Amino acid sequence: MRFIDEVVIFVRSGKGGAGSSSFYRAPFVPKGGPDGGDGGRGGDVILIASSQLTTLEDFTLNRKVSATDGNKGAGSRKSGKAGKDLILKVPAGTIIYNDETGEILGDLENDGEKLIVAKGGQGGRGNVHFVTSTNRTPRRIDPGGDAIELKIRFELKLLADVGLVGKPNAGKSSLLSALSDASPKIAAYPFSTIEPALGVVKVGEYGRFVLADIPGLIEGAHTGRGLGIRFLRHIERTRLIVVMIETSEENYTEVRNQLLNELHSYSESLSRLPKIFVRSKSDDEKPATNKSRMKFDHVISSLTGDGLPEFVDIVSKALNQQH
Repeated sequence: MRFIDEVVIFVRSGKGGAGSSSFYRAPFVPKGGPDGGDGGRGGDVILIASSQLTTLEDFTLNRKVSATDGNKGAGSRKSGKAGKDLILKVPAGTIIYNDETGEILGDLENDGEKLIVAKGGQGGRGNVHFVTSTNRTPRRIDPGGDAIELKIRFELKLLADVGLVGKPNAGKSSLLSALSDASPKIAAYPFSTIEPALGVVKVGEYGRFVLADIPGLIEGAHTGRGLGIRFLRHIERTRLIVVMIETSEENYTEVRNQLLNELHSYSESLSRLPKIFVRSKSDDEKPATNKSRMKFDHVISSLTGDGLPEFVDIVSKALNQQH
């Protein structure tokens, strides 16, 4: 399944059914009074957040959806059948916009959260409601309420506790794979990661946290260079950022400043998140030209496993301190 994090669709709620203009007729009652029933309401378009979904790909297959209309009322004061609601499941973490105005209609961050984006039209009143002292046989009815047509845009921001940030090939995907059941693509060349990935990291017997890996950031990423800028929004909801710098880099401080600048240029709130600085690929030999004196919070090797248990403990404690 492809990872799709933004899509525009057209939705339409159901139109309300018209009321009925009807009069009671029975043997020996040739001129019975009005008995037209009300029309049924139109169906709503309802969004429900699901933590089981991680992509918006399904919405690329059908970009025009609608609830059903309400039925017309009938004689004997019978109301028309209500239209069926259209229920659409979206990944938890999806923000919904009015695509034409840019207004945020809702932010479904939690599993099971609901949002009615298009309310169905009200059912029209039948002629039984329009009897007056001067008009005992009204033929007047209400038409059903109009449907709502709307172009909406979904924007997905993955939900994770910790976000991994680093240059391409810094070892982020290897770390995610080593600590969780996630299976991101791993290769010894830049930009092998082309989409975000999530993994659940277990802490002790009962604890856990969710780790997010995004494509590597290169200098100028905030202006659109490379792939990382497109996916930075997926770590905006995280509580902690792990900045990874591989051992073979020639100047750790320069790389750190470059990464922090990209985060700040993209979002000030993102740059304010707590950070842990990790030197990755400790199994590689550190080049003699590296004169940086940057102090790291921890050193790891996803290949040999060195430092990984301690890394999990450091991250877990940092998250717990926030509570």
